[in-house]
Amino acid sequence: MELPTPQDLRQRRTELDLTQSRLAEMAGVSQPLIARIEGGDVDPRLSTLRRIVNALEEAEGSVVRAVDLMNENVVSVAPDDSVRFARDVMLDEGFSQLPVIRDGRPVGIISNSDIRHAQEEDDVGTLPVADVMRESVTTVEPSATLEEIDAALDHHSAVLVVESGETTGIVTEADVAAHL
Repeated sequence: MELPTPQDLRQRRTELDLTQSRLAEMAGVSQPLIARIEGGDVDPRLSTLRRIVNALEEAEGSVVRAVDLMNENVVSVAPDDSVRFARDVMLDEGFSQLPVIRDGRPVGIISNSDIRHAQEEDDVGTLPVADVMRESVTTVEPSATLEEIDAALDHHSAVLVVESGETTGIVTEADVAAHL
């Protein structure tokens, strides 16, 4: 994140026709703090500055959220499905991984590499998905920002979008790349 100057913040705020009070409310800080930052009297913590910049971006309409990127049609398998069934679904759909969902809630993810690693079993295809899947699955809320999603995708190949415990979508690196 490029650090804006106090003048940059004031200019963006006034161009958006926001009062200091309104910006403070949106960023979750006090109005006197906004005034002091814009006046150059105080250097805010990075976390505070990030909240102010995010509020300005939100007001500009430039914030991309998970709900804007996600695929709502989540193709998944259940933990009790066979690995062969999961592999067939991946082949049919052209995916390299599938979320594992039970009663709308994510419980894991299975990928081609998970299946390859389990090939030591006599007939891995007959095993239930639960025996081969990875239980660590990354989830975000629909309001998660592109920055948050990018951070998660640095460590995982997919992010499930979950609202009130229910899976509502999925975001992959391909979805982010398509948006950019």
